[in-house]
Amino acid sequence: MDIYHIIKRPLVTEKGTHQSTQRHDATKWERARGGSYSFEVHPDASKPEIKQAIEKIYAVKVLDVRTSNRRGKARRVRFKTGKTADWKKAIVVLDGDSHIDLF
Repeated sequence: MDIYHIIKRPLVTEKGTHQSTQRHDATKWERARGGSYSFEVHPDASKPEIKQAIEKIYAVKVLDVRTSNRRGKARRVRFKTGKTADWKKAIVVLDGDSHIDLF
């Protein structure tokens, strides 16, 4: 799978904006880490593939990748009921020196 097909789009939300500005200094046991950014990714993408794609596209150092599969919501249009598509969300934690300009 191509790296540009793994990452569909960044999720720009109020919570995501707040998390991207949070930085943590290095301690005795942990190294410094930067903000975390959310992305919608391909449902078949694995964590190493997501990490590699983010590092190549945005030229940053990724420390951690957390993923979650999101279920689609039930929707109704006139007299028919349906469901929005299922999707996968990835939260990427960056190194303390790295930053992504999404806005």
